[in-house]
Amino acid sequence: MRTTPEPEPRAPRPALVFDDPLDQQTSDDTDRGWGERPEGDSAADLKRFLDEKPPHHL
Repeated sequence: MRTTPEPEPRAPRPALVFDDPLDQQTSDDTDRGWGERPEGDSAADLKRFLDEKPPHHL
């Protein structure tokens, strides 16, 4: 009596997705994606302005 080993189960293949990639929101579609900081007080706004001001505006 000869027994053959049972085949191992195969891993599922990744499914193909045919959605339109332009319909999905990316991080660039949000303020956070553009480097916007969360809402803060006016002192934080002034600090950000002074930090990001180009040197020729001094």
